Amino acid sequence: MISFLTNNIGTIIVLVILLLVVLFAVKSIISDKKKGKSSCGGNCAHCAMGGTCHGK
Repeated sequence: MISFLTNNIGTIIVLVILLLVVLFAVKSIISDKKKGKSSCGGNCAHCAMGGTCHGK
């Protein structure tokens, strides 16, 4: 087990860093969703979808 860890420590560190980045991104998305924020900016006048993505 120890030899596996020492042989793959670089890969393990990169994997942990990537997992943390993904977790923080998901946490941010969920937090913004709960606060009612939108990723599109909310300017429906210039959007091809018009007012279809936001409720009235």
